[in-house]
Amino acid sequence: MELDSIPVPDPITTEIDTSTEDPDTPPDGGYGWVIIFVCFVHTFWINLWAGSWGILQAALLRTTLKGSSLSAVSFVGSLGVALGPALGIPAIRIVRVIGARAGMTVGIAIYGIGCLASSWAVGSLVGLFFACGVTYGVGSAFTDTLYNTLPVLWFKRRLGLANGIVKLGGSFGALVGAVSVGYLAEGVGVAWTFRILGIASLITGIPTALLVKDRGAPPEYPVKLSVFKDACFSWHFAAGAVGIFPIYAPTFFLPYINNALGFSNSTSIATLACLLACMSVGRILTGYACDRVGSMNALFFTSLVNAISLFAVWPLSSNLGLVLLFCILNGLSNGGFAVAIPTAVGRHLPIDDAPGALSLLFTGWAPGIMGGNAISAALIQVTHADVAESIVPFRPAMYYFGGTALLSTVCGVVARLLYSRDIRVIA
Repeated sequence: MELDSIPVPDPITTEIDTSTEDPDTPPDGGYGWVIIFVCFVHTFWINLWAGSWGILQAALLRTTLKGSSLSAVSFVGSLGVALGPALGIPAIRIVRVIGARAGMTVGIAIYGIGCLASSWAVGSLVGLFFACGVTYGVGSAFTDTLYNTLPVLWFKRRLGLANGIVKLGGSFGALVGAVSVGYLAEGVGVAWTFRILGIASLITGIPTALLVKDRGAPPEYPVKLSVFKDACFSWHFAAGAVGIFPIYAPTFFLPYINNALGFSNSTSIATLACLLACMSVGRILTGYACDRVGSMNALFFTSLVNAISLFAVWPLSSNLGLVLLFCILNGLSNGGFAVAIPTAVGRHLPIDDAPGALSLLFTGWAPGIMGGNAISAALIQVTHADVAESIVPFRPAMYYFGGTALLSTVCGVVARLLYSRDIRVIA
């Protein structure tokens, strides 16, 4: 009687069958695209407010806040925009407890309710300080933190494209705000403009926030100061902290420059729309470039073009053709900077450290956002650029912002060379 041979498992086959995908490896797709859609929607609303604040500010000064100073009203907007990154670390610590879905919901709810509250505070500067500036800052702290960290948890190889799509939502928001908010303020008044923004953001923001889910176990989002021991991160932090100073300068100065050059209102709107549209294109192109040639290489290129546009092209923009050339170059590179730097940091660091490091990175932007706007206002006042009739009074500000962009480029180059001195390496 023969015994049937007992099958012995092939060790090679067994190893292949039992191997599983590393759970820490981002899937680079799947439900991650739903997460990117949610981030796109929320970035749209956050940047719509920031991009249209100048229009809301002008409407307030013409109507309900006649007699108030420009600097006092502009401080409301500057405070709101600066509080977002400044509160990034406290926000991520709260998200660690309540989860990403609740954090995104809380952020857009505070934003929307703040817009509604602002509609009843349009006649009070102090009321707007809290109802508009503080609530926007707190709400955007949650949304900024999450739409900058969630892509890192879901994407690795396509992280540049994912970040580009998210930031594209912000560009669309700024563009839509620049076009629509002025018409709303003229047509229904500034109070109802705030109400429309609040209602629309709540209707679209809360349902999409509920689509957010954690991949696997909820991440701890640790904030480790030890990441500054990583030289590449430290230089990227410096590049962001310095490079953020000139980010909002073009949109701040462009209306004054257009007025000084004698452009019509429709031409001024067209130049601003060109700048914002090029930012949109720059963000998606830079996201693609980050995945193809490396995020550090893309950061260097966008920073360099940004510096050239501010330092060499803008001071010579004395006619419509040169102004449009500046808008194209600066829009493409300015938008790309916002995509390249978080992608470079997110790719360089381990996935467990990246979310906390990104919170530190964006917290470092707060002084530049607040200081950049304040410096812009001060330079306009000192040089009397608000009543200028040529490009000349604006040149000191242009050279200043161009210099900061150039310094940011140098910091990015140092980080790239620390990673690898071989320029052929995709970094």
